[in-house]
Amino acid sequence: MSPQDTTRTARQRDGDLAEALAATYLSQQGLQILERNYRVRGGELDLIALDGETLVFVEVRYRKNARFGGAAASIDARKQQRLIHAAQVYLLKHPRQALRPCRFDCVLLDALHSPQIDWIKDAFQLI
Repeated sequence: MSPQDTTRTARQRDGDLAEALAATYLSQQGLQILERNYRVRGGELDLIALDGETLVFVEVRYRKNARFGGAAASIDARKQQRLIHAAQVYLLKHPRQALRPCRFDCVLLDALHSPQIDWIKDAFQLI
């Protein structure tokens, strides 16, 4: 275990594992992962990938149980706005990528060992 691993909480380590599983899954589906954990003030994008010519901003959600609505329910309007903000900053800093069609996907996991993975393409749009 690296020194950084000891400073992360169990929840953060679970999130790291969920993101790694999602990245592997998406790669197996043919997406090219460009960035992981792209952080800006006011938001973070878990994964940025290419699906053909489309730039995909991916939110990864892991929930141990559906007690509070499960993983999908946790991506509310406020969270969507934070993702949109981070995507806008990314596109401003990467103007060549801004020429591509873009979409927001969600990858939902219900377990970390033998997970059921749900990939929701075009999960939400700018309005």
